Amino acid sequence: MKTYTVSEINAILNGKVSGNCNRQITGPETLQRACGQHITFIVNRKYINLWQESQACVAVVQQGLDLEPGEGRSFIEVKDVELSMAKILELYALPRPVFEVDIHPSAVVHHSAVLGANCRIGAGCYVGRDVVLDDGVELYPNVTILDQTQIGAHTVIWSGAVIRERIVIGQHCIIHSNVSIGADGFGYLPSEDGRGLVKVPHIGNVVIGNGVEIGANSTVDRAKFSSTIIGDGCKIDNLVQIAHNCVLGRCCIMAGNSGLAGSVTLGDGVVIGGGASVKDHTVIHSGARVGGGSGVMEDVPPGKTVLGYPAAASRKMIKQWIALKKLANV
Repeated sequence: MKTYTVSEINAILNGKVSGNCNRQITGPETLQRACGQHITFIVNRKYINLWQESQACVAVVQQGLDLEPGEGRSFIEVKDVELSMAKILELYALPRPVFEVDIHPSAVVHHSAVLGANCRIGAGCYVGRDVVLDDGVELYPNVTILDQTQIGAHTVIWSGAVIRERIVIGQHCIIHSNVSIGADGFGYLPSEDGRGLVKVPHIGNVVIGNGVEIGANSTVDRAKFSSTIIGDGCKIDNLVQIAHNCVLGRCCIMAGNSGLAGSVTLGDGVVIGGGASVKDHTVIHSGARVGGGSGVMEDVPPGKTVLGYPAAASRKMIKQWIALKKLANV
C-alpha cells in the first residue's frame, strides 16, 4: 500500500498547508466515504458542511474558502482543486496488469508483421499481414489488428478492440476496450430500380495522431476515400460515434454518447458535450463548445458556445428558455 505524509503530497501540489495532521495518508476518497487516513477534496462552498461530518484527515481546498481544518486535521490550499486531484490520483495509481510473457503462446502474429523492441501481445490477439508495431506497443488479450496497420511507439490497446486494415495510429495513444477503428462508414443509395439500397464502398482509412485517447465502445469509421482524421491530443469518451471522413483538429474533447455525422470538421480545441450530435458536412471552428444534448445543424464560429436543439448561441438559447418558463407560468 502506498502512503504519504501531508508534506510529501504538498511537495507535488505546491499549495499552502494549514493544520496539524501527522498521519500517513493511504489514498483519496470522497468527503462522505473517507476514513481517518484518507485525503479528500473541497472544490467550492457547497461542500463545506460535509467537511464537518467527514472522517478524512486531510482536504485539498480551493483557494479563498473561509474554513478551518480542525484539530488533528490539515488543509492544502491550492489554486485549482481539480488539477491537484489529478496529481494525487497519479501518485496513488496502481500499475497496469502485468504481461507474464512478451508474446503469449495463444496470440497469432503473421510472419510478415514487424514488431519493435519491447512490444507485448496478450492471449488471443491477432496481428495481421504487414502490420507494423513500433517500440513498446502493448496489446491486451483479444485485440485484433488487421493487415497493413501501423501503430506508433508506446501505444496501449485494451482488450476487445478491433483495428481494421490500413489504419495509422500515432505514438502514446490509449485505445480502450471494445473500440472499433476503421469499420465501414454508413453509406447507402437507392438502387436504380428503386426497390432496395446499394452499399457505398468505403476504401479510405483512419489516421489517428499522437497522444489520443479513445474510450470504451467508441467507433471511428473509415473514410469513403482519403482519411478520417483524429488530431494529436484528442480525448474521446466512451460510446462516441465518429463517422466517415470526419476531421478533428488538435486537442478536441468529445464526451460520452456524442456523435459526428459524415464529413464533419472540428477545429483545434473544440469541446462536444455529452449526448450532442452534429449534422453532416458541418464545420465547428477552433475553440467552440457544444453543450450536452445539443443538435448542431449549421457551422459554429470560432470560440462560440452553442446550446439546444437545434443549437443556437448560448445567450440566445438561454433567453428562449427563460421566456418559455415565463409563458408556462401565465
